[in-house]
Amino acid sequence: MFNIVLIEPEHPGNVGNIGRTAVLTESRLHLVRPFKFDFSDRFLKRAGIDYWDKVDLVIHDSLEEFMDYVSDKRFYLIETGSDKRYTDVEFDDGDYLIFGREKEGIDKKLLNENKDKILTIPMTKKMDRSLNLANSVSIVVYEALRQSDFKF
Repeated sequence: MFNIVLIEPEHPGNVGNIGRTAVLTESRLHLVRPFKFDFSDRFLKRAGIDYWDKVDLVIHDSLEEFMDYVSDKRFYLIETGSDKRYTDVEFDDGDYLIFGREKEGIDKKLLNENKDKILTIPMTKKMDRSLNLANSVSIVVYEALRQSDFKF
């Protein structure tokens, strides 16, 4: 099982899509507070997310608490700007794939403290934008699954 981590997610639609990816890939979804949206049952129903009860979900109260949680585990920070591609590593069952906020990405301090753990999805520089967060999660999770021969 792989662990998908969203640090301070901002857009509920992305969280919903990533939750569906987590269910369908038997991954665990970790959400790190604070959230930039209402995380209530009412919101989930309004967004049409009727599978939320199937999501293997862990909520962490802060980035500091989460980093303590993974201090003895293998993790990668998925962020733009690294020379190391997500296809350059051999993923192992249980790895944590950490994604930052939609607008700001992963905190610079955390990136500076873990430079050897930053992985990038290559993309053109034709826009001053990156791939959608839900798409980025899918790309990396499916590469990890491909490497494990899709053993769920």
